[in-house]
Amino acid sequence: MVYNLSKLKAPRMTGRALKIFTSVLESNFPGKIIIKKIMDDSGISYLANKKITEEPTYFPIHGYSTNNVDGRKDVACYVSTGDYLKSKYEIKKTDSFRYLGIDDYADLYKNKKITPIDVAENLLKIIDIENEGDSINAIIKLDKEDFLKQAADSAERLKSGKPRSILEGVPIAVKDEIDAQPYTTDVGTSFLGKAPASADAEVVRRLRDSGALIFGKTNMHEIGIGVTGINPHFGSARNPHNPKCYTGGSSSGSAAAVAAGYCPAAIGADGGGSIRIPAALCGVTGLKPTFGRVSERGAAPLCWSVAHIGPIGATPRDTALLYAVIAGKDKDETLTMHQPKPNLFPVDKQNIEGLRIGIYPEWFYDCDKTIYNTLKEAISKLKGIGVNIVTIEVPELEEMRIAQLVTIVSEMTTAMAPYDKNHRKDFGLDVRTNLAMGRSFTNVDYIHAQRMRTKAINIFSEIFKDVDCIITPTTAITAPVIPKDTLPDGESDLSLLSDIMRFAGVPNLIGYPAISVPVGYDEANMPIGLQFIGRPWEEALLLEIAGILERKVETRKPEVYRSPIPTA
Repeated sequence: MVYNLSKLKAPRMTGRALKIFTSVLESNFPGKIIIKKIMDDSGISYLANKKITEEPTYFPIHGYSTNNVDGRKDVACYVSTGDYLKSKYEIKKTDSFRYLGIDDYADLYKNKKITPIDVAENLLKIIDIENEGDSINAIIKLDKEDFLKQAADSAERLKSGKPRSILEGVPIAVKDEIDAQPYTTDVGTSFLGKAPASADAEVVRRLRDSGALIFGKTNMHEIGIGVTGINPHFGSARNPHNPKCYTGGSSSGSAAAVAAGYCPAAIGADGGGSIRIPAALCGVTGLKPTFGRVSERGAAPLCWSVAHIGPIGATPRDTALLYAVIAGKDKDETLTMHQPKPNLFPVDKQNIEGLRIGIYPEWFYDCDKTIYNTLKEAISKLKGIGVNIVTIEVPELEEMRIAQLVTIVSEMTTAMAPYDKNHRKDFGLDVRTNLAMGRSFTNVDYIHAQRMRTKAINIFSEIFKDVDCIITPTTAITAPVIPKDTLPDGESDLSLLSDIMRFAGVPNLIGYPAISVPVGYDEANMPIGLQFIGRPWEEALLLEIAGILERKVETRKPEVYRSPIPTA
C-alpha cells in the first residue's frame, strides 16, 4: 500500500498581502478562479472525482456491546468525596516538577490548609499581575464578584462537611464557545455574544453540581476554524512554555490556562483537533471523547457532525476526573442517548501488559526530525511495559483528510451564513479566507465527504479487529515561534496548518475517541504530544494508557507557571 497523505504547500501571506488576497477571494472574479485552483491544489477536487459507492454517514453514531459495560465501575465512584481511588491510582512522584492537580486541592481543603476563598483571591491576583505585564492571554472574561461568590459557597459546604465531590472548590476554566453564566459567548468573534448566556451549557451545569468553581472564559481561535490560537479580536493566546510561541487551537486559552497552573483542568471543544493540538503544544493532556459521549447542549452550533466537548487536564488523572463529571447521557440532547454508561475501568488497573497498539510507520514518522527521536523513545517505553506494537496500514488517509476538511468547513460556513450579510468583514482574515472556500463547496462535495466518512469508519473497524488502539504523534511539529508579522491580523500558512493537523482530523471524521499526552520536549524545550486513538466508548482505556505513560516521562516546569495553591 502507498502512503498517500499529502503535505500542503502555498505561499505564506500576512498583512497587506493577505488583506488583498482575502478581498479578491471573496469576489466573483477572479475569486472563483483562484478558489478553483486552491481546491485542485489542496485535493478537494481529487476527492470529488473519486468513485466512492458507500452510503453517506451524516453523524458518526456508534453502537456498542454489553461487553463494553458489564462489570465496570460507574464514573460516580471516581469523583465521590469518600473514595476516589487515590490509594489505587498512583500520583506521579518526582524530584523534578509536578503539576498540582485536583487531588492536591482536595487534600489541602481536607486538611484545612487553604480554602476555596484563598484560591479565588490568589487567582484574581494572578490575573491582575498578568494584565499588568506580558500576559499569556488565556483568560479573556472573569467576573470577580461571581467567582468570589462561588468560592464562598464552596467554602461553606466544605466547612459544614458537605462537599459535593472531589472537585469541590477546584477552579475550572471554560472555552468561550460554551455557555456559562454570567458571561457572554463570543466564540472568538467581535460581534457575537452581545448578551450574557441565559443558562449554563450542560457540561457547565454538571461542573457546578460537582462543586467546581467556574473560572472565567478562555481565549480561542475565532469560531474554531483555525488551529494556531491567533485571534485578532482578543489577542493571541501565548504558550506558557515560551510566550513567544503558538499555543495551538482552537481551545488555545483552555490549554494555556492549565499549562500555566491557573487551574488543574479546563473545558475545550474539538472539531478537528482543537482539544488535542493545544494540549500537545502546551504540554498537557487533552481528551476528545467518542462522538455523542458528552452533551453539546449549550455550545455554539459550529460543526454539528464532527463537534466534541472534552477535558484538558494538567495530568491524565485530572483529565479523567473532569471526564467523569461531564460524560454521559443528556435526555435533552438526542445524540448522547446512543451510548453505554460511562465508566473509568481500567483506570485503577494500572496494567496494560499485552495491550496491542497499532502503528502505521509511514504515518507515525511523518513528522519533523526534531521530534523523531522522542517519539521513537516513547515506543520503546511502551514496549518496556509489556505493550505489543503491531504494524498496521491505513489506506486512503488523504481522502479522509479531505473529507474532514470539506465537512467541517461546510458546516461552519453554514453556521455563519446568517451573519454573512452584515458581518462578513468583521471576521479575521484567515477566517474570511476559510469561509470563502466553504461557500464554494457544493452539495455534491459535502455528500461525497459523508460517503468517504462511511468508508473511513469501515476501514478503522477492520483495523481495530487486530489492535486495541492506534498511536500517532499529536502534531508533526512542536509549537513554532509566532512571527511578528502575524500579529495582530493573523496569517495564511497552509504548510504550518498541514504540519499541525496531520494526525488530528481523522478521529473527528469517524467519531472515535482520541487523547494527547505529553511524552517529552524538543531541543528548544517545547513539549511533544503523542496521540492514542481508541474504539468507540473506550475513553477509559486511553486514559489508562496516558496515566501509565505519564509516569515514564519527565515533566518540566513551564516558563510561565502561577498556581493559586501552595507548592508541594
